Amino acid sequence: MTEEAARAFVPGHVTGFFSVHRPENPDPSVAGSRGGGVALSDGVTATVSPAAERSISFGGERIAMDAPENVLATLGVDARVEIETPLPLGTGFGVSGAAALGTALAVNAAFDRAHTENTLVEIAHAAEIEAGTGLGDVVAQARGGVPLRLEPGGPGTGELDGIPAAGRIEYVSFGSLSTADVLGGRTDEITEVGERALTDLREEPTIERFMAVSRTFARETGLLTPQVEETIADVTGTGGEAAMGMLGETVVSLGTGLTDAGYDPAVCRIYPPGATLAD
Repeated sequence: MTEEAARAFVPGHVTGFFSVHRPENPDPSVAGSRGGGVALSDGVTATVSPAAERSISFGGERIAMDAPENVLATLGVDARVEIETPLPLGTGFGVSGAAALGTALAVNAAFDRAHTENTLVEIAHAAEIEAGTGLGDVVAQARGGVPLRLEPGGPGTGELDGIPAAGRIEYVSFGSLSTADVLGGRTDEITEVGERALTDLREEPTIERFMAVSRTFARETGLLTPQVEETIADVTGTGGEAAMGMLGETVVSLGTGLTDAGYDPAVCRIYPPGATLAD
C-alpha cells in the first residue's frame, strides 16, 4: 500500500434526457439508463487516505454519502474520503456518481489494487445504483464529452457513443428536486419519451440537436418546473440554446446563452477527457 493519499478528478454530468431500465436481474451492474448528457469541467475531486475507519467528508465536515461508502465496502478498505466540488448538491450534476467513481479510482491507487478502469467504473456504477442516487452518471463521467448511453449498465453490459463537441457551458440552479418524488410511478411514461428522444438525436447527432430533444423531453414528460421553463424561454428567446438538467431545478446553456438572457451563471466547459487520477 502507498504511503500517500491518492486523488481523482471526475467531471460533473448533466443529463438532458433518459429512459429507466431496471431488469429483474438483481445484479445492479446491469441496471441503469439510456440517454444523453454533457460532462462538465466543473467536477468532483475525491482524495482517499488510508485510515483506521471509513469516513466521507465534504467541505471539511463528515457526511453520509451512500455511493462512495458502497465503493469502500465493495473494495474492502478502510479509508478517509474527502470530496470537493464547486457544483451544488442534489441539483442534477451527478455529484454522487462522481464521488463514487473518484473514490474507486483513488482507492485503486492508494491501496495498490491493480484493477482495470472498466472494473472500477463497474464498481462505482453498481454502488450508485444500490444507493438509489443515479442510473447512468458514472459511465458517462468515465467517458467524458457529450456521451450517449445506448444500452444501460456498467462496462460489462452497457454501450456508449458520443457527440464530438467542445466549448463553453453556462448553468444556473434554483434548487433540488427529489428523484423519487419526481419520477414516482411514471417511469414507463418517462422511458417511452426518453427512448424517442434518443432515436431522434441519433438521426442528427449534434450538440444543438441534443439541446432541442432535451427540451422536448422535459416538456413532454411534465418534468419542467415554472422557473426552469421561464429560464429556458428567456435563453431561446435571445437565440440561445438551453435545456433542463435532470433531475434538478437546473438550466444549462451553450456558449453565452444564459448571460445573454440576463442571468449570472456559473461558467465551465464541455470536458472531453472523462474521469482520471489527479497528479
